[in-house]
Amino acid sequence: MSLIVQKYGGTSVANETNIKNVAQRVVRAKDEGKDVVVVLSALGDTTDVLLNMAYNINPHPQKRELDMLVSTGEQISIALLTMAIHFLGYDAVSFTASQVGILTDSVYTKARILDIKKDRIVDELKKGRIVVVAGFQGVTRDGDITTLGRGGSDTTAVALAAALGAEYCEIFTDVEGVFTADPNVVPEACKLHVVSYEEMLEMSASGAKVLQLRSVEFGRNYGVKIHVRSSFVDVSGTWVIEEDERMERAIISGVTHDKNQAKITIFDVPDKPGVAARIFQALADSHINVDMIIQNVSERGLSDISFTVDREDLPLTREVMLKVKEELKAREVHFDQDIAKVSLVGAGMKTNPGVAAAMFSALAESNINIEMISTSPIKISCIIRKEQAETAVRSLHKKFNLDRVSRPHKESIGTGSAPGSQPANGLHQESGRNE
Repeated sequence: MSLIVQKYGGTSVANETNIKNVAQRVVRAKDEGKDVVVVLSALGDTTDVLLNMAYNINPHPQKRELDMLVSTGEQISIALLTMAIHFLGYDAVSFTASQVGILTDSVYTKARILDIKKDRIVDELKKGRIVVVAGFQGVTRDGDITTLGRGGSDTTAVALAAALGAEYCEIFTDVEGVFTADPNVVPEACKLHVVSYEEMLEMSASGAKVLQLRSVEFGRNYGVKIHVRSSFVDVSGTWVIEEDERMERAIISGVTHDKNQAKITIFDVPDKPGVAARIFQALADSHINVDMIIQNVSERGLSDISFTVDREDLPLTREVMLKVKEELKAREVHFDQDIAKVSLVGAGMKTNPGVAAAMFSALAESNINIEMISTSPIKISCIIRKEQAETAVRSLHKKFNLDRVSRPHKESIGTGSAPGSQPANGLHQESGRNE
């Protein structure tokens, strides 16, 4: 009997009707002869409600206690879904992450999975039960509850699929898949049939919220096929799989944007070996992820260094950088929250010159100034003013004719519901997506 893992986001289980609909979908998979493991997020905007309560009580809560608080949301959703499955006449059992041994490090609110003790899940599956697991959370070796960060239920699901050797992992959300741009910004954006792990990694890292970055990393590292699809309509979505010769290699697969960025510039630091290491080691020690980095040309033995971080990390970044400023005797540190990152992603740009020139031309035609640039073999990202982000996305989508992208396979990769069923088409942030 084949095994699949299904993950349902907060909007998919936002109310009693939705929970019952999810239960119907789960038992349908069971009736098709599959073992089923289900991973759930908290109901609707539960996580945001709990976080707001926490910060109203204490503007600077300890991260350990935040994890204790927000992890309760998933315990509610897994119990309710299991009850709904029981009502349909099927045997199911719910587990928190600690009960099934999802072990993490102790970086609260951003924990990373270290190991999964799968024995308890396997034992329950052998009994014919549907297993329902709380997403977004884990436990340290000392028994402390942790959470995996925004979108963490995606990572829970793909990690479980890897550990259990699942046929594939379905990520059910409120959109139909991965699109060439956010449909809320570009109504004519096209749903993609299939994207490679590498493309999806770049999309997730540059603003597409449909999959958490670490879930895609798990998929790539362990060969887990991921199917992003809607829980509200019964259509095929977007398959995220290893690139192979049967894929059409579009030059550009999508345009992403991220308004949740901040740019930090430290001015007049000594231009000598070890200074950059000192700055970025201090940030790393505080578990702050840095994205784009630029160092200006040295003048008078001094230089300026600019970099970007997620805006939610800005308070801690400010604290760290003010200390670094004093240590390095830098002139000042400037913090800018009014920026956005816009990116082009596509495996085809590796073999097609002129993509960067076309991108910069499109932005110039829209009178958009570029403040920072970063590239990889399949991505070009630019930092621009936040208020121009949506204009930039529409301009780039039109420039590269992405409203005509269909991206089919040259031949069917297979048949049935797994990759190869001529999977249908996505890059839109799930509304209300908490974990």
